[in-house]
Amino acid sequence: MKFQGYLREDGRVGTRNHVLIMPSVGCANNVVRKISAGIEGTTWIEHQHGCSQLNNDASQTKRVLVGHGAHPNVYGVVVVSLGCETVQGRDVVESIKKLSKGKRVEFVSIQEDGGSLKAIEKGKELAKKLVKEASRIERQSLDVSELILGTECGGSDSFSGLSANSALGEISDRLIDEGGSVILAETPELIGTEDILAERAVNKEIAKKCYDTIRGYEQMVLDMGEDIRGGNPSPGNIEGGLSSIEEKSLGCLHKAGSKPLEDVIEYAHTVRKKGLTLMNTPGNDIEQLSGMVAGGSQICVFTTGRGTPTGSAIVPTVKISTNSDVFKRLPDVLDIDAGTIIDDPNNMTEVKEALWQEFLEVISGKLTKAELMGQNDFAIWRIGPTV
Repeated sequence: MKFQGYLREDGRVGTRNHVLIMPSVGCANNVVRKISAGIEGTTWIEHQHGCSQLNNDASQTKRVLVGHGAHPNVYGVVVVSLGCETVQGRDVVESIKKLSKGKRVEFVSIQEDGGSLKAIEKGKELAKKLVKEASRIERQSLDVSELILGTECGGSDSFSGLSANSALGEISDRLIDEGGSVILAETPELIGTEDILAERAVNKEIAKKCYDTIRGYEQMVLDMGEDIRGGNPSPGNIEGGLSSIEEKSLGCLHKAGSKPLEDVIEYAHTVRKKGLTLMNTPGNDIEQLSGMVAGGSQICVFTTGRGTPTGSAIVPTVKISTNSDVFKRLPDVLDIDAGTIIDDPNNMTEVKEALWQEFLEVISGKLTKAELMGQNDFAIWRIGPTV
């Protein structure tokens, strides 16, 4: 099956053609915002990391940044550095070039280029040049087998597993049948279902990784003297009718459809195999979304029962409501209403087809509500203390 997308020099395919303005460190956030301001065709991210981090944490920050800069939805990137940070901007630039052959990458340093105003001026000129180049790239017919779908649920309610997540699971299966790839994430929201998921593993090694990843996450929380059930389900989940983490997890798992579990990878690592991959991420919507994007996902589908405006700066994020009430209340947030399945289970077929058509249209250029609202959410899962 074909869609209209962008073929990159490294052979990967994109659903968007952004020029990304990105800081290597939180100190450069203001300069990044001002470089992007007023230049159509650019998008930007900001974060609070990049310095005062231990090695494993700094490595994770760099991996997420490089994954975004090298992403096939990005034509070119301007990396903005302060100059004295732990995650050095030039290292980020070189890693992007190494990961993505032919990627257009430019560099700005606040300290080396003479301060914020000069850095902004230089960055704007570089961004305009990249946008002009990107405008010459046209969409072409490409195969959906090259796509990686990121699946997500946030603000879940008691309808999630019955409606939107089940519909998304069917789309996950359909893409895999077409030769594509799917990411299942949100590790703490799989607690209690590890045996079900592990049974679908392609071999004993992957089954063990599945068990170790999910149980390891809960143990990490216990080692901190906490109980994950103190924060998950969230207050909104409980108000929406979820009674326990196990109940939430059973609904969450439906996003993964029914296909075999092919691989288990760590946060923000590149997806290596076709089919279904479990990525170890937090349940936090934005940290999870950023991890899947860094892993290569060119489109995300996000189910919600409470409603959330979350969207990636570089990857279209389709929102599906689990109930019709929230869809009617949040018309500028949600794209598809799966709540009709609750009214009549026979509507499942209709909703699945509507979601698949929306999926095909979005990967070919149709803007999602999150894109129309300018959502550019970005956050990195921090795993160590500030030093």
